[in-house]
Formats: sequence, structure tokens, C-alpha cells
Amino acid sequence: MTKNEVLKSWVEHYSGPLLKRAVYLLSNKEEAEDLVQEVFLAAFSSYGSFEGKSQPLTWLNAILNRKAADFYRKKYKSEPQINLDHFFDETGSWKSDSVLNDWNVSEKETELLDNDDFNKTLEDCIEDLPARWKIPLKMYYLQEKKAPEVSQELQISATNLWKVLQRSRMQLRECLDNNWFAKL
Repeated sequence: MTKNEVLKSWVEHYSGPLLKRAVYLLSNKEEAEDLVQEVFLAAFSSYGSFEGKSQPLTWLNAILNRKAADFYRKKYKSEPQINLDHFFDETGSWKSDSVLNDWNVSEKETELLDNDDFNKTLEDCIEDLPARWKIPLKMYYLQEKKAPEVSQELQISATNLWKVLQRSRMQLRECLDNNWFAKL
């Protein structure tokens, strides 16, 4: 088979799994579709380096992962500065000490991750985070990447990563308090 025939076959067979993975990584179908197109363009231009030692989907997923990291690196670096006025007043003090209080978690609430409505609320809260917070949060907690790997991919310091993750958790907590726990 010619290079064009092989790649056409790959597009037919692997577009679905690649798109599903890309949507998971980016949480945006349109951006995921663009990323999958970039994967196939990269595969076409570097087809000669595919040695056949792995399955084509494995190779294409590796390209997808690199493209997703590039996407996040570019997006993370281009986002505007995050405004923390929501949490702090002019003097740098907490506007509300409620974010420092512990949640009272009942036995019923420990099973929340089995609850589809809660998962939808959590997903909505994650999507409402600023991209500069959402990207590291997804990489660290959802993709389960180690902190040094996330820091390296986003080209940020470990200290900055921990601050961003802390701010993300605070924002998620407030969102869940308002959109889930307040309604119990």
C-alpha cells in the first residue's frame, strides 16, 4: 500500500478513538477535532519515521499527547493574568474565611463520585475555572501526571504549580458549595 492509502486507512480506523481521547484531554470538541487533524498532518509528514514496531494507534496517540501538551503550553502561556479579587480584599486578606473551614462530610456524601448529578456539577465547576487553573488541575488530578511532569510541560515552577492547584481547589470548593452542597 502507498503512504496515502495507509494514512487514509488510519484516518478511517483511528479518527474515532483519537477524537475521544482528544476530547478527554481538551474538554472541547471543536479544539479536539482540530488537534486530531494536526495529528494526522504530523503523521503524514513524519510517516517515514514510523517503524511499525508498535501499533499505528499507539504511534498516533503519542503524537496526540505531544500535540495536546503543545496546545496546553501555548494556551497556558497566552492566558491573561488571573484576578484574585474574588478571594482577597485590597489588603490581601481573605474576603470570606469560609474557604478555610472544613466541610462536614457525611457518609452519604462520601459516595458522591457514584452520583451522576454530582459528577455533572463537578465537571461544570471544573470547566468554569480559568484556563490557567483548569489546565494544571486536569493534568495533575485527571490525567494523574506527576507534579514535575506538569511543571515541565507547562514550563512553570513547582511552587507556581502548587499555588495554582490550591487556587483551583478553592474555586472548586466554592463552586461545589454553591451548586451542590447548598442544595442538599
